[in-house]
Amino acid sequence: MRFAKAHAYGNDFLYLTDDAAAGRAPDALARELCDRHTGIGADGLIVYTPAPGGARMRLFNADGGRAEVSGNGVRALGALLLLDDAREGATVTIDTDAGPKRLDRIGRAGSRQTFRAAMGQPSGLRRASIDAAGERIDAVVLDIGNPQCIVLGPLPDEARFARLGAALERHVVFPVGTNVEFAHVVAPDRVEIRIWERGVGPTESSGTGACAAAVAAIAHGGAARALEVVAPGGSQQVEWKADGVWLTGWAEILWEGRWLADV
Repeated sequence: MRFAKAHAYGNDFLYLTDDAAAGRAPDALARELCDRHTGIGADGLIVYTPAPGGARMRLFNADGGRAEVSGNGVRALGALLLLDDAREGATVTIDTDAGPKRLDRIGRAGSRQTFRAAMGQPSGLRRASIDAAGERIDAVVLDIGNPQCIVLGPLPDEARFARLGAALERHVVFPVGTNVEFAHVVAPDRVEIRIWERGVGPTESSGTGACAAAVAAIAHGGAARALEVVAPGGSQQVEWKADGVWLTGWAEILWEGRWLADV
């Protein structure tokens, strides 16, 4: 079974075509392949079918759970599709469970490609007071193609990050679970975040998480409409404009290979 591996700022994904995955339950396949000790290792598995001008994709988190979209995963798929395409200004559209995402390639250095991605408008933006892990949390809740819970304020220490991240991810307030970001507005044009991803746990980066943190910081933290969002894995640029949220960052193809284990 042929696969590719890619990452964006340390948020890593495995890629299989639908033909390669045929006959295998994708949730079980995700758990098998994404395991970092007995598999290849990744935050998620993306199964895709190339199409004119782009592809259709399905995303499964490392625990096998289905997810609607990943900003980093979409960009890495775009980089895979355009790996052998030398055109300047190439554009692809990725059809996801959260709708189509258009990617405009604005730079390239080897297998690392930079895209500006149209992520759509946030919905359901509201403040919420949530009792979790023995604390009353003042959170910002929204959807940016997938569910997000953002806690604004100084970043937590390791123990509090793990405790609250796990508690909020599966809190009763979120029937299908949620991604969690802790976001600190350090300047109007700069937000620092830590990410607890649904079905994965701590991740180095998240494209939709960066978008969600930016929206929360703009709406309730005094941030500017265009800003840098800094995760442990690096910085991405987010703009919240009249036509939606735009995410700019790179993705890199690491390698292609063949899975030999009996799955």
